[in-house]
Amino acid sequence: MPDFFFFINEVLWGSIMIYLLSGAGIWFTWRSGMIQFRYIRKFGRSLKNSVTPQPGGLTSFQALCTSLAARIGSGNLAGVALAIGAGGPGAVFWMWVTAIIGMATAFAECSLAQLYKEKDSKGQFRGGPAWYMARGLGMRWMGVLFSIFLLVAYGLIFNTIQANSVAHALRFAFNCPEWLTGGALALLTLLTIVTGLKGVARLMQWLVPLMALLWVSTSLLVCAIHIDEVPNVIATIFKSAFGWREAASGALGYTVSQALTAGFQRGMFSNEAGMGSTPNAAAAAASWPPHPAAQGIVQMIGVFTDTIVICSASAMIMLLAGAVEHPSGSTAGIHWVQQALVSLVGGWGAGLVALVVGLFAFSSIAVNYIYAENNLVFLNVDSRLARNVLRAAVLGMVFVGSLLSMPMVWQIADVIMALMAITNLTAILLLSPVVALIARDYLRQRKLGVPPVFDATRYPEIESQIAPGTWDDLPRQ
Repeated sequence: MPDFFFFINEVLWGSIMIYLLSGAGIWFTWRSGMIQFRYIRKFGRSLKNSVTPQPGGLTSFQALCTSLAARIGSGNLAGVALAIGAGGPGAVFWMWVTAIIGMATAFAECSLAQLYKEKDSKGQFRGGPAWYMARGLGMRWMGVLFSIFLLVAYGLIFNTIQANSVAHALRFAFNCPEWLTGGALALLTLLTIVTGLKGVARLMQWLVPLMALLWVSTSLLVCAIHIDEVPNVIATIFKSAFGWREAASGALGYTVSQALTAGFQRGMFSNEAGMGSTPNAAAAAASWPPHPAAQGIVQMIGVFTDTIVICSASAMIMLLAGAVEHPSGSTAGIHWVQQALVSLVGGWGAGLVALVVGLFAFSSIAVNYIYAENNLVFLNVDSRLARNVLRAAVLGMVFVGSLLSMPMVWQIADVIMALMAITNLTAILLLSPVVALIARDYLRQRKLGVPPVFDATRYPEIESQIAPGTWDDLPRQ
């Protein structure tokens, strides 16, 4: 069975996903007018606008932190270690590439999620890939298929990875029994998810910045202590990315293909650009200014923060540690990070990694449930019984994931991730004329010096597709 999943991953990631992801990112970079490069200097202003509350949904900042909570998980630590182990230091460079071009893909999918969102029975905005597949493409069957993939991935598979990483990190650092970690994590998750979408979002807007700051500060401290080695590490990343690293360096030789594949796999698992998960959070926001592109721009910040900032922080720790013994087994990634930090700062490093991965995993699991619950709404099975069954499944997988050694779990996750991405990328590529229209409309109004407001009556074909009332009565300053 492991060989089967390895073969499927080789086919999906070696022959399909790399070309599809890079192609989609380049396509949307062009169709959106290079929007990630044009607005990177204005991210501060976008964040300032994102805290403005509007009726009917989360603030854009809450939606950003909620999506970041799902992005920032064990993939930012264990995933980076596994990428370096599989593709060498050059994999870090290709993770950066996935982020830069993935920002345009994230803009596309999150702008579409905003455009085609609708209100549920409680007046809360709901939306995501399933909605723009149904409304924008008129293909509800595709939305149903995507929702099933997401329920399997975010309700079950991905939560086992998060729980497995934190349980074994705590065992390594404090000799804490896995069953205790699994039970505590499941209980904390339950207490959080019963508060619903808004309750989780309110928690994440405080927790996510704090835990990200903790890990990035740790990396900066390590870099400051070993400042003389930092230029060489950065040079090694670039040399290894293109196969220029000398064999005499004593490190394992990695091909460009290995570095590229590992970087794209782990980069996408981390920042989730194009996978179709983030739009579920983006659609829940009542953006200011009231334009679909505004939330797309805010969500680009999430991709940048996740990969360029947080994954790079992990990579610097791993590479500065040098030739640390590479553990084997299903928990190799997180143990490798712990051993690397211990070698750099001492014994307390293992405990710090355990704390950080615990926070990352908890936030990811809570938001994973919110994503899964959102798609129950689309499938019209959002009853109390269905939500309770989903909660029981999520909590069960958290507990089981903390106990078992699962050598196939990353392989299965990669397969599910690829299936989600193929479905979502197909949809947003088909809707690329709408993405281009949204971007042009936003940029046009910015050039005129007015706060962008989406006027659906200017685009009759789109007006007939969007949910009634969503963009009719927009808030004004």
